Amino acid sequence: MILYNNYDDIDKPFNNAVITIGNFDGVHKGHKELLKRTIEHADKNGGSSVAVTFDPHPIRVIKKNGDPPLITLNDQKIELIEAVGIDALVIIQFTSDFANLSSEDFIKKIMIDKIGMKTIIVGNDYSFGKNREGDINKLKELSVKYDFEMIVPDWVDIGNDWNERVSSTKVRELITDGKVHLAPKLLDRYYQIRGKVEKGRNRGGKLLGFPTANIKLHDELCPLKGVYAVTVECESGNFNGVANIGYSPTFDDHIFTVEVHLLDFDSDLYNKRIRVNFIERLRAEIKFSSIDDLIEQINKDIGLARKIFENI
Repeated sequence: MILYNNYDDIDKPFNNAVITIGNFDGVHKGHKELLKRTIEHADKNGGSSVAVTFDPHPIRVIKKNGDPPLITLNDQKIELIEAVGIDALVIIQFTSDFANLSSEDFIKKIMIDKIGMKTIIVGNDYSFGKNREGDINKLKELSVKYDFEMIVPDWVDIGNDWNERVSSTKVRELITDGKVHLAPKLLDRYYQIRGKVEKGRNRGGKLLGFPTANIKLHDELCPLKGVYAVTVECESGNFNGVANIGYSPTFDDHIFTVEVHLLDFDSDLYNKRIRVNFIERLRAEIKFSSIDDLIEQINKDIGLARKIFENI
């Protein structure tokens, strides 16, 4: 996949470009369907498949705040889009000036003249241009004026009695509610956070007998506080584990942490980057009356997690 971090870096328009466009936050099943349709259509017509996205998220520029928390930051989003097999990814730097670009100028000057769009494939709720003035009807009007093909696929039906459409908003809701076991229905993978292992409070191994990796989060969207069965990807390999997210109320720390105990692992992860995949929430965070009670519960958590791992 060819990556362009700014559309100005494109030397000449792509040959017969088939484009899909969106924020692609989470690169969920709906996004993947658009990407796959784009690839298939480009292959069928001897063209180039191109995905166009934005950085930062347009809402952050328009509303000037930190919402929404991103499901996937740029590095993971790029990896996931590349894994689908798209030919090129164009990241448009979303600024206040860009936000003032009219829908027609966006289509004509950037999508057609700069990128070479011959076909666009989007969801039926797509909107674009200043004040989101461009909708599907506007896009249809422009497709006639500038002679490009417009394809609007049906919503992805994921079955399994799931009655809601796949959306980034729904993924965020599941994660923040701790329902990480449902996330794969929408993402086609477990929800993942990334971060660097930093110095903790030297309690896990020394005091409790369960050494933990204390993670400095790279990601923005964190699951509901509690204890989770997780898998961990690191340079030593892939391991099962149990993660605690929260404030360690038994110790009255009042400091938010993400700590992971890797099962059957005895190497040093300090200062190394790891990826944590959330399989299932085991319980809420609890304040225990004694250290011994906490140790007993941790052993129960590990036992339950091992049973979960046997079935995945």
